[in-house]
Order: sequence, then structure tokens, then C-alpha cells
Amino acid sequence: MAAAVVEAGDEAMHVALFPFLAFGHISPFAQLARSLVAVGGVRVTFLSAAANVARVEAMLPADGKAVVAALHLPRVPGLPVGAESTAEVDADGAELLKLALDGTRPQVEALLARLRPDVVLFDFATPWVVDVARQLGARAAHFSVFTAVTSAYLTVPARRRLHHGAASCPTVDDLATAPVGFPPSSSLATVPTYQAADFTYMFTSFHGMPSAYDRVAACDKASDVLVFKTCAEMEGPYIEYIATQYDKPILVTGPLVPEPPHGELEERWATWLSSFPDNAVVFASFGSETFLPTAAATELLLGLEATGRPFVAVLNFPRSVDAEAELKKCMAPGFEERVKGRGVVHSGWVQQQHILRHRSVGCYVNHAGFSSVVEGLVAGCRLVLLPMKSDQFFNAALLARELRVGTEVARRDGDGWFGHDAVRDAVNAAIAGAGGGDDDERKWREFLTDDAVQRRFVEEFVRELRKLVL
Repeated sequence: MAAAVVEAGDEAMHVALFPFLAFGHISPFAQLARSLVAVGGVRVTFLSAAANVARVEAMLPADGKAVVAALHLPRVPGLPVGAESTAEVDADGAELLKLALDGTRPQVEALLARLRPDVVLFDFATPWVVDVARQLGARAAHFSVFTAVTSAYLTVPARRRLHHGAASCPTVDDLATAPVGFPPSSSLATVPTYQAADFTYMFTSFHGMPSAYDRVAACDKASDVLVFKTCAEMEGPYIEYIATQYDKPILVTGPLVPEPPHGELEERWATWLSSFPDNAVVFASFGSETFLPTAAATELLLGLEATGRPFVAVLNFPRSVDAEAELKKCMAPGFEERVKGRGVVHSGWVQQQHILRHRSVGCYVNHAGFSSVVEGLVAGCRLVLLPMKSDQFFNAALLARELRVGTEVARRDGDGWFGHDAVRDAVNAAIAGAGGGDDDERKWREFLTDDAVQRRFVEEFVRELRKLVL
């Protein structure tokens, strides 16, 4: 399919999608691609590195209306040969991938000149796409895969303070407070020190490159329109605040609810889970690219043990380390023997949606990645939120404090430390309904599973895109 890129010429609106080389970004772009072609009158070309093509193709519909175009990353000193997504590199390698992506500009220019898309939706890492699109008469839209509250707090122009006419990098103290004009009703007017310290990454330059904030700011300033993966029902005040910061349209796609899983749960998992009563099992998983420090993982496991409930814990590690050895380090002396028969600790990919939808799974401990949270909520699980970085902190606060569909694990303000007792207490509180209760969870589950509502979001988004390209 990668070679069968659709040429310009038919009447369907042609949308090019160009995400950053992280599957936490690629997946929402793929969800958007599926939703766009499902409403009709749209065809999609999806740009990604050659090594990602097969995996991206598996995420797209097989009807040929969404195809993948391969980009060949240039050699970048320090970036491992063959590394073409953040899943294959450490934190420094992820920064070098931005340099590699910058190096694909000539390929992107040639490809888009041949395809002549009507609009290009691109990610934060490549603000130069705007110039490429404009030269071809195409519209350019910065599509943020993050919640609106994340952008409202971190990346709006008001976030940069001015000193004597020159923008300065915010300090930890600056980042502990919301920018001027931030919605006063928000529960996030201030954040703990450990979160503010984490946010300094956004303003840090690596390898002489623009910081993540500078890239986002360049995208937002140059784009014809800003697009967010959310909706007014969930984040109205934050969308409105963002609109006051930019003199351009703000569009939303809706939350882009993942489709139900296909196939059956693997027999080994189905058999084990089926040995427990309905809603008895706690499932803990933090995605493929959120890695808990060893000490934190140990406290998590001890906390799950302390609940007295059966559990499955999935812990993943960077590819550069021995996962089995790291997993052993996370388990306290005697842990395996104590939880034998009721606790499973696993590293590697699992059928997450299948597991969440199993009748015996009733609680989901997670990193507050928004797509993961939506999967858990749709599956009917009580949510325990243990965010580890950047946007996850905002997601957790939005969900637990404003939408009232989760319970946050208590943390120490200075460094974010949590103990096993905090994990135990959060699980018990979530199962007891302390996060918000059945009414709030039912409300949002019905909203997210209403296909007509979710389809209307995408239809409206497509209508607005068409107005843009006319």
C-alpha cells in the first residue's frame, strides 16, 4: 500500500497527515484518518518514516482511501541506525529524531508537490510544513494531539513573560502558576512543584535546536487554523481561552474514541482473568512509552498487593535495557511468592482493550494518557490516575477534578513521590466510587460511546476544513 499513494485529480478533499515520529502521536493521527474517510468525501495520505509504514498501515482502513507515504530519514550523528520512532531510542534520541525529521523537508516538498493535497495537518515538530504547503496553495493546520487544557496552560503566547521587550524562559516558579487570562474556574490555576519542574523541558533547547515550546509557537503562529483532539463538552473553557490567544480559527475533531477491538483475547489471558468474579481484577498499564523509575514501580506493585485484589501489572522499559532483568529489580523480596495466583507482572505488548473489556476487570490504573483513559472509561472500568510527565498531569486533573471520572494517586508536592499506601488507597477509593461516582462515569461513557455524537464532531470538522480550502 505504501507505493500506492493516491495522486491528485479526483473530487474528494485530499488531506495529508504528518505526525511526529512517536506512536503516542502517530496513533491519534491514524484515528483521525479513519474518522475522516468514514464520513466520506475525504482521502488521506499519511506521511511517516519507512520503518513505521507497516504498523501505520495496520491502523488505517483497508479500503484504499487512506494510504501511507514513506519518508527516508537522513543519517543524524548520535541517532542509532534504523531508529525511526521514539519507541527505539532514549530521551536524547527522541530529540535527534526531530533533527532527522527536519532533514526530510526536501522529500516532503517533492511528495506534496506531486500529490497537491488541499490541506496538510501536521504535528508540533515541523513548523516548516506551513511554508511548504503555502507554496503549493494548500492550507496548513497544526493538529495538537494533546488536550486543550495542556496547550492552554503551557504553550499559549501568554506563557512567555517579557522582560525589557525580550521573551525569557519561564522558571519553575513561573510554571507553577497558570498564564494570564487562564480560566478562573479551572482546578489548575496552580500546580505542584514537581510538575512545574517537569514543564521546564518544554523550554529547553537540545543540540542547538529550537525548544519544544518554540516549535509549537512557530506552528501556531504560522498555521491557517489550529486543530485540537477534544470538544467543547469536555474542555469548553480551555478552548475558549485558546481562541482569545490567536487571531485564527480553532477547530476540534472530537475526542476520537478508539474503535472496539477486533478478534479475541489470547487464551492465556482469558483463562486467567475468567477465574475471578466480575469487576474483581485491577489492571495497571502505562503505555508503551511511559516508563516508571524502578523505585516507583516497586511502590506501585506493593500498592497493588496491599489492595488484596487480583491484579495484572504491565511495566515496559526502553528497548536499550533487558526488560526481564529490570522487571526483577522492581519486585520487592518475597513479592512474587506473596501474590502467586492472584498477581501477574508482565512486560511487553498486551491486548489492552480486550483486557479492559473483560468482565472480571473493574479498575484501571494508568498514566492518564488520554486515549488510554478513554479506552478504560468506555470499557466500564473505574480509573486510577498516576501521571508521570507533561500532558498526563493535565489530563489527570481534568478527568478527576472536572469531569469527575477518576481518582488521582496522592503525591508529595516537592518531588512527586508516592508510596504503596497511596496506590492502595486510590484503588480502594476508585472502586468505592469516591472519584465521582456512577452518574458521572455513566454520563461520559454514554457520551463517548454515542456513535452519532462522535460522528457529528468529525462531520463538522470536515465541513470547516472544506470552508478553509474553498
